[in-house]
Amino acid sequence: MLRINRHIEIPDDEIVVSAIRARGAGGQNVNKVASAVHLRFDVRASSLPEEIKRRLLALPDRRITKDGVIVIKAGQHRSQDMNREEALRRLRSLVQRASATQRPRKPTQPTRASQQKRLDSKTRRGRTKALRRRVED
Repeated sequence: MLRINRHIEIPDDEIVVSAIRARGAGGQNVNKVASAVHLRFDVRASSLPEEIKRRLLALPDRRITKDGVIVIKAGQHRSQDMNREEALRRLRSLVQRASATQRPRKPTQPTRASQQKRLDSKTRRGRTKALRRRVED
């Protein structure tokens, strides 16, 4: 069971984790051992709340396919267990990002003092530039 927060949990049977061979440098260990992890999570078939599913599918993330499947590849570590934990951590952070709601912004008006301060600084700047001009006879 992958715990996202107090209210959201993802059952283990909804997450498909498979071991693959890692890419890149690493010598004989990379060639022999399947230490990298390929994680797949089908958002549409999951038990997540509908609102979070909708937000998750709307995220501009290249790890989410058009079919609504999240594909995460982790292969930085030498051990398969550490790569599995890394992949689950990335999935957790992705779902947390989708579950976080932003408070609506309240539009405010600039205060009279801040408007006056802005105009005063513009006037000072203009005077400074005027003093740099060529002096007429």
